[in-house]
Amino acid sequence: MSKPIVTSDRAELQIVEIDAWWREHQDKAPDLFEEELAEVSRLISSAPGAGKRVPHPTEDVRRVMMRKTRHHVYYVEREQHVFVVAVWGAIKGSEPDLEGREESG
Repeated sequence: MSKPIVTSDRAELQIVEIDAWWREHQDKAPDLFEEELAEVSRLISSAPGAGKRVPHPTEDVRRVMMRKTRHHVYYVEREQHVFVVAVWGAIKGSEPDLEGREESG
């Protein structure tokens, strides 16, 4: 059974910014980021354990690679949903700040 996806405010902002950049700079595949994010969302909704664990002191944070666009989706499985914490460029060479995120609703 699939779980709904809930996105943090920070992750939502990252998604909007990455998608805008992608559409402006990738004229041969302007929808690729959006399409790949949808694929990853379906995956983690139906198989939340699919992602690789990321070291975190208090939660079981996981990430899934968006191979074509080279971004990671960081998330935490909750009882009723999957909470997306961040969407981060894999080529940045660092991990996003996973602290201080708020889950509303």
